[in-house]
Amino acid sequence: MDLEKHDSAAFGPGQPQKPAAPLDPAGAIRASDADRDRIADILRDALAEGRLDAEEHSERIDAVYRAKTVGELEPIVRDLPGAGRRSGTAAVRDYDDSGDPGGSAENLVAVFSSSTRKGRWRVGRKTNAFSLFGSVEIDLTEALYGQRLSVINATSIFGNVEVRVPENISLRGSGTGFFGNFEVVTLEAADPEAPVVVVNGYSVFGNVEAKPKRGRRISDLHDKLRKHLH
Repeated sequence: MDLEKHDSAAFGPGQPQKPAAPLDPAGAIRASDADRDRIADILRDALAEGRLDAEEHSERIDAVYRAKTVGELEPIVRDLPGAGRRSGTAAVRDYDDSGDPGGSAENLVAVFSSSTRKGRWRVGRKTNAFSLFGSVEIDLTEALYGQRLSVINATSIFGNVEVRVPENISLRGSGTGFFGNFEVVTLEAADPEAPVVVVNGYSVFGNVEAKPKRGRRISDLHDKLRKHLH
């Protein structure tokens, strides 16, 4: 009884004890793969736009896939524009969405074999390249770009993934080599409207390499097409 009187006196009449602040129920929800992919897409856009450098992007991507709840994901991109809220001249702007319905990714797989994508082909928003004791070659020097930003996710295990791009586009990337090589030769196009290719991934006892192909430019293909049509 004395304890009850002491508690009542401490708070005073008509002054109930202040309850603890409730937890945010939305932030406590377990993160799904779709939640992580949404945050990863924002980070890829930020890398392509130059808001993050390769080291910052790699650190944040690691945090994304370690996060267990939605509340842990949101702070990772708190200082970045969300998807669909791009502004400024450096923003990645789509040319055309019709060629990539639903945002589906193209998969190139080489297991004790080789896989090649080159010539005149339409590169999508996302391309996944996987090599296991094999070789994947992606040649973008004559590709048709239906959108400004194209992301290539490359994984090489005791294998090789090579990406070749024209000299007059922007090329960026982030990755790691575990007893292997991961190399992206960064390019910044003079034309602010030039396509941007981002290569992410890792190699284990293998090689992932992305660099420009000397002497190949997007205008070469455009000139050939113009002559052919006339």
